[in-house]
Amino acid sequence: MKSKNLSENILRSLKSSGFDYIDLDTVIPTNLILERSGESFRSLIFSFMDQNGKEICLRPDLTIASCIKYLNEKRKGSSKVFYNGQAFRKAKKKTDKIIRDQIGFEIIGSEDEKKDDKQIINTSIKVLNKFRYRSGSITIGNVEIFHLLINKLDIPKRWKLRLRRHFWRESYFNELLRRLETNSDVDETIVEFDKKRYLKMCKQNENRIIAGRSLREILTRFDNKIKDPRKQIKGQNVVKIIREFLKIRCPMSKASTTLNSFFKRNKINLTVGQNYFPITKDKVSKLNINFSSSFGRHLEYYTGMVFKIIINSNSRKIQVDGGRYDNLISDLGSSKRIPAVGGAISLND
Repeated sequence: MKSKNLSENILRSLKSSGFDYIDLDTVIPTNLILERSGESFRSLIFSFMDQNGKEICLRPDLTIASCIKYLNEKRKGSSKVFYNGQAFRKAKKKTDKIIRDQIGFEIIGSEDEKKDDKQIINTSIKVLNKFRYRSGSITIGNVEIFHLLINKLDIPKRWKLRLRRHFWRESYFNELLRRLETNSDVDETIVEFDKKRYLKMCKQNENRIIAGRSLREILTRFDNKIKDPRKQIKGQNVVKIIREFLKIRCPMSKASTTLNSFFKRNKINLTVGQNYFPITKDKVSKLNINFSSSFGRHLEYYTGMVFKIIINSNSRKIQVDGGRYDNLISDLGSSKRIPAVGGAISLND
């Protein structure tokens, strides 16, 4: 099936599922991207100055462009939308594509999160059923479960924040685990020196500004470190638990029992019911379904359920990726949390 026909079939299917078509802006303000992704992301975007001296860039991601549109239009309540177009991102490798053709669909602003998660996956399956295929697979994960686990572990708050924040950066995350395991970032001599400095600074004027921060802020941070020490043996045990958790992969029907067995074995006060997941079967529409605790690390803005569906149709691979991103719109400037979940179909060969 040619790309044009493929695209038209998908768009018709989404419309029949109750989603409304929207047009997305091709260029968006660069600052919105950099404020949430960091200056390091600048090397991946195509940016330039407009006639008013404002820096703008070609949209590097259709989901972000859709959320910006939702925010700018000041929509209220729930929206079910779909769109198509191209995303532009500089290639990290010579084999990577700079232009990515995608069709996306989202449910934004609805509080019925479990129902919406299920609808997004069911919509993805419905779209793919338009094409002939003998087999395929669905991988489902949940970033929220990882965050819940980290919150229960016996490590300082600053380490919990680091691990949650950098979960999607796999290589750096592994470096953090190595440091946590070996205590390589904690020198007892320096800790004792810091304690002496802390006691000395306590006698000074707390309103004094040092390197842009008040002495009071610096003392508060010192105090937290002194009260929240980390011993090497704790780091080793915690890293062992995290690594074992990230190896969990099982048929979807066994996700809750496998996770709960892991939590119980490691004396972690967590329980996950099977109804926590949008799908509980091991197979739907010729698609084998598995749960993976490590899946969902390829995009930084995912906050909950994540999924990937892959089929081979007429020697062509078709893939749908998606998940929940409840913090994205607030990261882009919303004053309140707005739930959102969606999926995207890649049309690149």
